[in-house]
Amino acid sequence: MGMLRRFGTTGLLMIALTACGGGGSAGATPTGGKAASPAQSGPAETGPAESGSSETGSSETGSSETGSTETGPKSAGSTQSAVQRVLSRMSVEEKVGQLFMPVLYGTAADTVSGENQARYAAQTPAKVIGKYHLGGVILFPHNVKSVGQVVGLTNGMQRASKDVPLLIGTDQENGLVSRMSALMTDFPGASEIGATKDTGLSRAVAEATGAELRALGVNIDFAPVADVNVNPRNPVIGRRAFGNDPQRVAKMVEAAVKGFDDAKVAATVKHFPGHGDTSVDSHTGLPVIKHTKAQWERIDAPPFRAAIEAGVDAVMSAHLVFPKLDPSGDPATLSKPILTGLLREKLGFQGVVSTDALNMAGVRKKYNDGEVAVRAVLAGADLLLMPNDLPKAYRAVLGAVESGRISKQRLDQSVTRLLTLKQNRGLLTEAPVASAAEAADVLRSPEHRRLAARAGG
Repeated sequence: MGMLRRFGTTGLLMIALTACGGGGSAGATPTGGKAASPAQSGPAETGPAESGSSETGSSETGSSETGSTETGPKSAGSTQSAVQRVLSRMSVEEKVGQLFMPVLYGTAADTVSGENQARYAAQTPAKVIGKYHLGGVILFPHNVKSVGQVVGLTNGMQRASKDVPLLIGTDQENGLVSRMSALMTDFPGASEIGATKDTGLSRAVAEATGAELRALGVNIDFAPVADVNVNPRNPVIGRRAFGNDPQRVAKMVEAAVKGFDDAKVAATVKHFPGHGDTSVDSHTGLPVIKHTKAQWERIDAPPFRAAIEAGVDAVMSAHLVFPKLDPSGDPATLSKPILTGLLREKLGFQGVVSTDALNMAGVRKKYNDGEVAVRAVLAGADLLLMPNDLPKAYRAVLGAVESGRISKQRLDQSVTRLLTLKQNRGLLTEAPVASAAEAADVLRSPEHRRLAARAGG
């Protein structure tokens, strides 16, 4: 494939290792939803350095407002009517674009980058957003230089999304996985907070983290980790988890979800149905979890149940095989029995299901990049994070809709959930505008540094 010829196997491995928290503190991954969500019924996973790019963008500061719309909960009727109005005017191509959240290259929306051209046949982040009608973008350390620059980038990308504002996400778990660590308060990771047994601390740190992200123009965090780390040899979760006790982890996760909600930032618990008992890294292999259904209920399920009851916006799938939950051999990301049967029907989750990064080896063992995206949607995923080959994945999903393999009703269900999340977070019809001056006051504020010190950071 084109990417393989351009980057070689080493380049692809580097991309995969940054997809969901691998590669240390600078690496990359990736709800109960609100009660107002109409989504359940619906209508009838660090790229290479940018040495070849020229940084032509400027650092915009935007307006003095950090958010231009109210982000409080909406009534069921008002949310549904607003979402349906937006949905009704979207083309099939625009609906398919809403499902995708790739990583883009550049430090401004108009940065000309060889990486964007090679991957997406469009030179700048703004042009990629327009070409594929993207629903979201995920930020990585290569997008981060300064507070003013990130504010300019997020504002510029929002302007490039002409019809529906973007979900702009990142992996800011704190601790080992902290994509925005160059700018944000250095809070301790989940294991340190979990060890305190202080749920109030978990909520406070999540709220502070969310406030700093929101000030930068980031509106969804791929955190907190809801895995219960019961395997000491786990190479990918470890200290990213709140601990090895299911009930304690559940309480910490619930508190963190509420903290992000306090900050008006969407939270994403991960990695469903549970990545805590594995000795294989899904960035480079396909883990197999051998828990029985009873063990899953006792060990893995409690944090996800708690998060759903707390109204979490999104749940991220895991690229691992769980034979007792689905004997097909497909990873959970591609498993309808797990994403639809277990997560939606058994646990009652009505919000957005996000895949883990789709450039990871764990999800690409059996199927090509287009088929992976199609099967993820058929399994129940709504948000397709970091496809390995965006043009191929986009064409495959669009073709599957046009052929009827993915029904238009199924597509509308996912788009409805994504639009509902945006509506619940004040992002449906008017994009928030971040302010560099206000962000400078919020990031690493004395209050947040004192909180970090109290938490052990």
